Amino acid sequence: MVTPRYAVNCSIMMKDRPPERRLAAVREAGFEAVEFWWPFAVSTPPEHEVEGFVDTVRASGLQLVGLNLYAGDMPGGDRGVVSWPDRADELRAHTAVVRRIAEALGCRSFNALYGNRRADVPDTEQDAAAVRALGSIAGELAKIGGTVLVEPVSGAPDYPLLTADDAVAVIDRVGDRTGADNLRLLFDVYHLAVNGDDVPAALARHRDRVGHVQLADAPGRGAPGTGALPLRDWVLDLAAGGYGGWTALEHAGEGPDTLAWARSCDLPGLPGGPTV
Repeated sequence: MVTPRYAVNCSIMMKDRPPERRLAAVREAGFEAVEFWWPFAVSTPPEHEVEGFVDTVRASGLQLVGLNLYAGDMPGGDRGVVSWPDRADELRAHTAVVRRIAEALGCRSFNALYGNRRADVPDTEQDAAAVRALGSIAGELAKIGGTVLVEPVSGAPDYPLLTADDAVAVIDRVGDRTGADNLRLLFDVYHLAVNGDDVPAALARHRDRVGHVQLADAPGRGAPGTGALPLRDWVLDLAAGGYGGWTALEHAGEGPDTLAWARSCDLPGLPGGPTV
């Protein structure tokens, strides 16, 4: 059985302070790794913004282990653009920026949100666009040993991937049609549980497809222990099955004690917490 490794998502958490203070709080809490959603307002930001982000993460001494690709206007409800045919050229340019960040910081896992369904484009065209885009992104990031993650999402009525089966079907379709073999399932237990997926059964079916794990409690998307999900059981199931990747804490929270729960939580492998 492997010991779980935890990262902290610095985009959903501690939004009341600038990134450098979020990173400092993560280090003070004893964690060694972080992940971010796409940290810029546009898909291809100016070079000085990219350099500023890289410098900030590098200066923190933390390892960047996960990065979301550009997902459109997230505050406005967008959840990715890979299935939108008219964003293909933009995504190609964007992937070059992602690769530069990855090479600078050593990140090798990249979450490509699929995209909401659009009423102005037939579903079949959106799915075909997603296959092309994901195949292209995977091909480019494979050059640096990167893994592209496909994620089921909750809380977005027009997002078509709700279960682990949905995401794996996309991964298989991309592999069959483009030959890309570096796509994996982002196993976010919060989203899966909220969508009604059977988390243990989904893990049993797709254990060998999991490339990254995220967790938060439900209801509320709060820290572990604030809801009713059996997160410890699921983390132990992953560990017993040999999952050795990162488990990212992707829960909401602001204020000076956002990570204080970790000092007394029974999740195995947390800094200062119980071992497996």
